[in-house]
Amino acid sequence: MASVAGSRVSRLLGWFQPQLARPMSSGAHGEEGSARMWKALTYFVALPGVGVSMLNVFLKSQHGEHERPEFVAYPHLRIRSKPFPWGDGNHTLFHNAHVNPLPTGYEDE
Repeated sequence: MASVAGSRVSRLLGWFQPQLARPMSSGAHGEEGSARMWKALTYFVALPGVGVSMLNVFLKSQHGEHERPEFVAYPHLRIRSKPFPWGDGNHTLFHNAHVNPLPTGYEDE
């Protein structure tokens, strides 16, 4: 009985073994042009993309300061049910006084 069960298990494992040892998806396409393709994508897609992004940031920084929107105290925004555990409890963790208003309005107004 044990030998029959052992032979069944070995047949099942033998049946599924090719699926366990199948190659990675990149190996299925062949190795000969893979490195050349990724090198070309790096030089002709990734590096120009980084360059365009750097140009965009540079041109956006040349415009100067933007206007701050007028503060409107909507009741559903800036709800403080309990104070924050840092600072005075009213400022968010990454608070920017120029951009982020408090529940009562901007700090410098």
